[in-house]
Order: sequence, then structure tokens, then C-alpha cells
Amino acid sequence: MRKSFIPLLFLLCCSVLAFAQRTGELGVFGGVSYYIGDLNPGRPFLLPKPAYGLMYRYNINHRLSIQAHYLHGKVEASDSKSKADPTRNLNFSSPIDEAGVQFEVNFFEYFLGSRMHWWTPYIFGGANMFFFQPYGQVNGSKVALQPLHTEGQGSTVYPGRVPYKLYAFSMPFGIGVKVSLNKLFGIGAEWGMRKTSTDYLDDVSKTYYLDLASSTPPQPTVETLASDPTLSHNTGMQRGNSKNTDWYSFAGITLVVKIRMLSKERCLDHQREGY
Repeated sequence: MRKSFIPLLFLLCCSVLAFAQRTGELGVFGGVSYYIGDLNPGRPFLLPKPAYGLMYRYNINHRLSIQAHYLHGKVEASDSKSKADPTRNLNFSSPIDEAGVQFEVNFFEYFLGSRMHWWTPYIFGGANMFFFQPYGQVNGSKVALQPLHTEGQGSTVYPGRVPYKLYAFSMPFGIGVKVSLNKLFGIGAEWGMRKTSTDYLDDVSKTYYLDLASSTPPQPTVETLASDPTLSHNTGMQRGNSKNTDWYSFAGITLVVKIRMLSKERCLDHQREGY
């Protein structure tokens, strides 16, 4: 469902913008994605992974734009790489499928094909919906972490903890630059952070729920090793920081082409491009 819903949401956003005005910029995105959270509290671009996507930009005027996009990437982190908590020794990786809309404000006047207004920095902010699925390496095997209830979700220890959902919302914001190559094509670079509404992008948030540091710990299983690989924590000991939600980021290059469908609008564009 995730793989079909996100592209449909992107197409819906594009249709709304295209209906508003039948001119715009259609483009592709290529770059990297990375994560900030419990397993990587503050090192940007740690373990970056390839990312790609599609975007449609509707230019309200020479200073303001609205963009709809679909982006796919991957994020991962581990205590062994970030050194956030070596005694915890947790790890995760997750795909990210995001669709959203962002509002862009150009620093300078800008439009494709202009000789005077051929480049500009810009800032942006907006709203996204995204799907994720955290996996972990347990005894050399890749396992889905959410079904294992690694923090005792629904257990007799913490019956009030419910399994987290594999979708959430995020608030994107960032900076970029746009450059007009000619009357049809433009190129740009963009770096955006996403503050999410979930603290379980990495499957880590609250406390441990098993007594594995006791003198007679239970036999290690996939479930216990996914929850506490070091087998050295007891119920209630801190596993993550639930006060802060997780973040992820996309950074990369965009290549866009102007699309025009109404001859009247083409005439108006030629008049505006009279320099």
C-alpha cells in the first residue's frame, strides 16, 4: 500500500497545482538522505544513502513558488558508528517514501530564460507525509523491528505502550539555489531538514522492558537481541530519549524543464522575457 499511495499523493498535489495554472516546472531530484536521532544525535551527513525523486513547481510570481514532490531515500545509523552510546550497541536502517508540498521564497527575482534574473538563493518550508520501516541487524540477519515490540509495546510489563505506526508527518525546511540554463531548462541544489512527528524512525524511544542483566537472564532470542544486543540492561533503564522526535534530511541536485500548455500564456511569457 505504501508504494502505491505515496506516488498517488504526489500526482494529486501536482494536479492541484497544474489546475491552478497550466505552466510550471517538472523535474527530477538526485542526492542523498541521512538521519538525526537517538542513534546519531548530532552528526549531519553521517552514513548518507542515495536518494531520488520527482517534483513539480508552480511559480506564483518571480519571488514565490509552490512545489509538490515525491522522494525516496534510506536512512541508517548505529551506536558503533556514531559513538552515541557504545554500551547500547543498537543499529537500524529504514527506507523513506515521502510526498509533500513546500512553499519557496526566492531572495532575488527569478524565472527560466531570463538574462537578468537567471539565478537566486531561496528558502522553503512545508508539510510532508512519509512511510518508513525500521530494520536491524541481529546475529547477521536483517529483521523488521516494529513487529518485535522491542520496547515492550503491548507486553505485560508495559501494556499501555502501543505499537507505533509505520507512517508519520514531517515539517520540511531548508535552503537552495536555482539557476536558469536557458528558456526551457534549469538546475538547482537543495538541502532540507525534516522534523518528524515520530520518535520511532529508528525504533528507539523509551526504556528497556526485559531484565537481561540479572544473574539468570533468559535465553537470547531474536526479540531479546533486537531489544538489547548487549544483554546488560534491566526493566526501566533508559534506551532512548522520548523528549525529542527524530529527524531526517534530503540534499541534492534538481534538474527541471518548463512545461507550457496554453498559447496565451506562452505569449505572456515572451512579453515578460523581453529583458
